[in-house]
This record gives sequence, C-alpha cells and structure tokens, in this order.
Amino acid sequence: MILQKEILLPPFSRGFHLIDDLVLDALGQLPQTGLLNIFLKHTSAALMLNENADPDVRTDLETLLNRMAPEGASFYTHVLEGADDMPAHFKSAVLGTSLTLPVTDYRINTGTWQGIYLCEFRRHGGRRRLVLTLYS
Repeated sequence: MILQKEILLPPFSRGFHLIDDLVLDALGQLPQTGLLNIFLKHTSAALMLNENADPDVRTDLETLLNRMAPEGASFYTHVLEGADDMPAHFKSAVLGTSLTLPVTDYRINTGTWQGIYLCEFRRHGGRRRLVLTLYS
C-alpha cells in the first residue's frame, strides 16, 4: 500500500530545524514495516538526517557550509534573488532534498541521536512544502 501526503511547513528562520514531530503528526499511525520517503519541493533548502542532541553540531554545520558558499561572493552570476539565494541553491544541492527512512515496529527506524532536519538556507525562505510517501 502507498500513502502520500503533501504538507506545508511553517516558515522557519535560517538554520537547521528538527521536523520529526511535524512529519509524524501528518502521517498518523505508521505501519509495522515500510519505507518513508520525504521530498522537499524547493531548491534553496534541504533535508538532512543528523545529530539531534548537541546543538553545536548544527552551529558547526552552518559554519562549514557558509565557508563553502559565502553570501555575496563576486563570482556568482545568479544574483537577482538576493545575496543568500545562490549559496542556498549550492547548499541544497550538496545536502539534497530527499530522505528515505526505514519504518520498523510502527516507528521510523533511526539511530538514537538522529533527527530529521529542514535546513533553511534563506533569511526569509517562507513556508516549505514536503511530499511524504509511505510504502508499506
């Protein structure tokens, strides 16, 4: 069986935001076994599965990504949408817009310290859309 839902996330500030609860609330009861695909319908944000306990990890990830793709670099040609737009597209391409996670015993089967993040790379990214597809 395949269940698919599209959800609209609230607007988030720039940074890394845990969205596990938003995803699970939208899906309701999970099956005993299956796969959950989460797809982000945007090219200036990303999804990530990563450390959910120590906030220093998020700080360091943002620092590293900003060093790789600084705002306002003189070599960007895509500049019409603001200084944060092209770096946001690059960061989205690096981290990706999709996650596929196993479902086991009626829950997402992730590690103890893993969480699902929306990575917002724009200063004012607005509401983001996710497509949740559950295969059971």
